Amino acid sequence: MPGKRKITYPYIPNSAPRIQESMLREIGAESVDDLLKDIPDDLRLKEPLNLPEPCLSEAELRRHMEPILNKNISAAEALCFLGAGCYHHQVPAVVDEIVSSSEFLTAYAGEPYEDHGRFQALFEYQSLMAELLDVEVCNVPTYDGAQAAGTALSMATRITKRNAVLLAGSINPDRRAVIETYLDPGVSIESVRYDPLSGLLDLDDLSAKLSDRIAAVYLENPTYFGSIETQGEAVADRAHRAGALLVVSTDPSSLGVLTPPSRYGADISCGEIQSLGIHMHFGTGGGFIATADHPEIVEEYPSRLFSLAPTSHGEWGFGDVLWERTSFANRDRAKEFVGTHAALWGIAAAVYLAAMGPQGMIDLGRAIMQRSLYARKRLAEIPGVRTDRFSAVSFKEFVVDLNETGKTVGEINRFLLKRGIFGGKDLSAEFPELGQCALYCFTEMVSGRDIDTLVDALRGFLGREWE
Repeated sequence: MPGKRKITYPYIPNSAPRIQESMLREIGAESVDDLLKDIPDDLRLKEPLNLPEPCLSEAELRRHMEPILNKNISAAEALCFLGAGCYHHQVPAVVDEIVSSSEFLTAYAGEPYEDHGRFQALFEYQSLMAELLDVEVCNVPTYDGAQAAGTALSMATRITKRNAVLLAGSINPDRRAVIETYLDPGVSIESVRYDPLSGLLDLDDLSAKLSDRIAAVYLENPTYFGSIETQGEAVADRAHRAGALLVVSTDPSSLGVLTPPSRYGADISCGEIQSLGIHMHFGTGGGFIATADHPEIVEEYPSRLFSLAPTSHGEWGFGDVLWERTSFANRDRAKEFVGTHAALWGIAAAVYLAAMGPQGMIDLGRAIMQRSLYARKRLAEIPGVRTDRFSAVSFKEFVVDLNETGKTVGEINRFLLKRGIFGGKDLSAEFPELGQCALYCFTEMVSGRDIDTLVDALRGFLGREWE
């Protein structure tokens, strides 16, 4: 850009003018603008970015960044009742210890001859997940649960050779947005209403919308509202009678106490593994897809599957199943492109599941449900607060109706944050028909005393005028 300032930012690669000039000479270009000719002129910025002066030393950069970072409050510094897809669960120390070991942490895309143990570790992850989900096949982790849902629905369209899907109306809006973006543009998407009393899928609306165009019915269990979907078999029966598949996204932390989707007719199970030993970070963890070992389904997995087989020397080895399915083998003819995955999270989840064991997952589920039931009872004692907005039994989240308090969820959450409490997720924008409702989450990290603290804070605030 003619006349623009040439500033060197030490921590931005190739920002030094002399380095840029050398690179441009090497490739035969006069300016960076020559590399942008394919971008229409009206889309280009006509003035320099409004950036501050560069920090020229590590000390200066640290002084600049630390006050900014200190504005953040983490779940470790406050009582956290937020969920809605990203959960504050306990991460055993052994998980961090193993997942940060150089053998796994630095293994980007190695092969068995140079990356000993990675394939076996991921096979063990798949095996543990398959046992938890009561299926035979589970893939290497996808990017996240939303992408796993999109892939599962894409698989369903290829299996059934149909071009429409039905999504439960009470699903995570962020996940729905990814599904809509991820699915082939030729696949149409329609919502199925949720029952306004129970919060569960409206079976009558489902029956009315099923047809010979529908490839799959997608629901979440527990739902985004936290309700346990008890109509799984009825949904599966209706879907299968119409020739459609049932795709269920489930929370693996619930499967110590809840029936896995495969037991009530799900053809494809999917979901997020963030609750299995993965820190909250800036979002979610890897995703999973799991099914029975039916060839017509397994051949539609786009992601890698690891298994074991005897070698020519009479030993056992670990490697890819049906390698030709993947975009690694068929770059230009693959059914779905697969690039960098979140395989490291598979190691974390495997360590977590191995450390917990079957009884540990049962204990986890029971502990969460006990806290959720206690919180539902205590919150309902506050005048104007309702916890029966939906009648269905919940797992670790439920909707708290605040419409009768005369306060908005935003006002309440700002008050709570001043007292070191993260309140529930504000649902008013995502589900305006609910008015001022919030989604509160109670994991094993929350104690009975923490719930009492929340109740006392809410009772005190709602009993007097806004400060």
